[in-house]
Amino acid sequence: MVTADVGRICLSRAGRDRGRYFMVTARDGENYVLVADGVVRKLAKPKKKKIKHLKMTPIVLEGIAQKLAEGTKVFDAELRSAIIQTGLIVQKEE
Repeated sequence: MVTADVGRICLSRAGRDRGRYFMVTARDGENYVLVADGVVRKLAKPKKKKIKHLKMTPIVLEGIAQKLAEGTKVFDAELRSAIIQTGLIVQKEE
C-alpha cells in the first residue's frame, strides 16, 4: 500500500475534480490531506480531500517535497510542469 506522503502524486477518485492528478502538499490529521495541481488548485489555496477519495501513485516529486519541507517558495508553474513531466497527463497544445 502506498502512503499519502508529501510530494506524492495522486488521482482524485471522487468529487467534481474526479480524474485529475494532484500532488499531496500536506497532511491534515489522520484521514485528510491537502492537494494542489498548480492549475485549478493553487499552492496558496490547496484542496482538503479525504485520503480514501484519492488513489496514490508510486511517483513522488522529491524536489518539490523537499522545498515544501524547508519552507522554500514553490511556484504553481513549477508544480504544474513537474506533474506534466511524470507523463501521467498530456499538456494540450495551443
